[in-house]
Amino acid sequence: MDWETLLCRERLGKTFTSDEELGRTPFHKDHDRVIFSGAFRRLGKKTQVHPVSSNDHIHTRLTHSLEVGCVGRSLGMRVGEMLRGQLPEWCQPADLGVIVQAACLAHDIGNPPYGHSGEDAIRHWFRQAADQGLLDALSDAERNDFLHFEGNAQGFRVLTQIEYHQAEGGMRLTYATLGAYLKYPWTARHADTLGYKKNKFGCYQAEYPLLKQIAEKLGLPAQGDQRFSRHPLVYLVEAADDICYGLIDLEDGLEMDLLAYAEVEQVLLDLVGDDLPETYRLLGPQDSQRRRLAILRGKAIEHLVNAAAEAFIEQQPALLAGELEGDLVEHMHGAARRCVLDAKQMARKRIFQDKRKTLHEIGAYSTLETLLDAFCGAVNELHAGQNLSFKHQRILDLLGHTIPQADWPPYRSYLRVVDFIAGMTDLYAADMAAQIRGISRT
Repeated sequence: MDWETLLCRERLGKTFTSDEELGRTPFHKDHDRVIFSGAFRRLGKKTQVHPVSSNDHIHTRLTHSLEVGCVGRSLGMRVGEMLRGQLPEWCQPADLGVIVQAACLAHDIGNPPYGHSGEDAIRHWFRQAADQGLLDALSDAERNDFLHFEGNAQGFRVLTQIEYHQAEGGMRLTYATLGAYLKYPWTARHADTLGYKKNKFGCYQAEYPLLKQIAEKLGLPAQGDQRFSRHPLVYLVEAADDICYGLIDLEDGLEMDLLAYAEVEQVLLDLVGDDLPETYRLLGPQDSQRRRLAILRGKAIEHLVNAAAEAFIEQQPALLAGELEGDLVEHMHGAARRCVLDAKQMARKRIFQDKRKTLHEIGAYSTLETLLDAFCGAVNELHAGQNLSFKHQRILDLLGHTIPQADWPPYRSYLRVVDFIAGMTDLYAADMAAQIRGISRT
């Protein structure tokens, strides 16, 4: 792979024309299109780790995505500075920064309500449906899209099909930004076979022609049937997400009284060592834990960004060859790598097992089961050639102007249902499920 091709400024779904304007590059426009989209705005009411209504200081998918975008921009610009002379003549470090930032902002845009438990609830429902023969009309490849439902693949669909220009390029982002977004540039065919990030995939069968088109434009080598090498900038997006996940989960753990300040502080002190900000040294007993942690966290992120950028440069030959194994954190040196891994381990043991989170996840199954029973039940009746019952007709009416039709392939109808449900916020999904069950939440 080469940087000239990897940083393609052409747009998906649009004949190439000059996209430059004073002070605003094509990649800045990508950033703005993501920010102003409805799918991005709804992340404000979607679970990150803890229920969104439990504490105003707890992160949502929106605040998480904004923070990942900030770290990603710093990473991209740092790498851009270090690669001066190797990039195309027109490309500035700020261009790399905003490509990575835009991809970071979009990295969770396809997540359903209730976070990862919502993903699992959707997979669980479709596996039960398959056992009952309800997916027999789909091909094996089409069934796998639902049996392995994945927010990354749904996000790719949002970016390229659903938002703004439906079925005509979606947001019409540049190929470079789409490449940086595609953490898993393969279909569900490989969800059970790849050792790296097993069960993850980034593209449904419906969008495979678009994935192939993007890979060709960017020069991403094929790695087998329906699988391509990752864009090098994906590793920066992933590192930004890992850094924020690691550190911010600990802050949320403090807010939820699941962790003690001293143990969180120690994780960060082990990283920054003697490189403490002067403002931190001047803190006194009257200063709050939030203030102390915010100052220390800022310095920790600086160290992690530097370490990730250095790892990227060290691994550039493997990145451009499409041969780097693992993620960038695994290739960071010493204290930086330990900090991220220790933070994640502490979160898994102490935060993810919280009873409040467990009850929230159980509720996700009930809510999404109700919604999928209703909407997929209506779709099944539609494709069975029966006259729709009044109830099922009214349920399909809720899908708006893209209501499934009897002459659609069942796969397309199921995708439309998943688009609708995955786009819901936590509260909207709970309210609609309650109303379908005849329960008033007022």
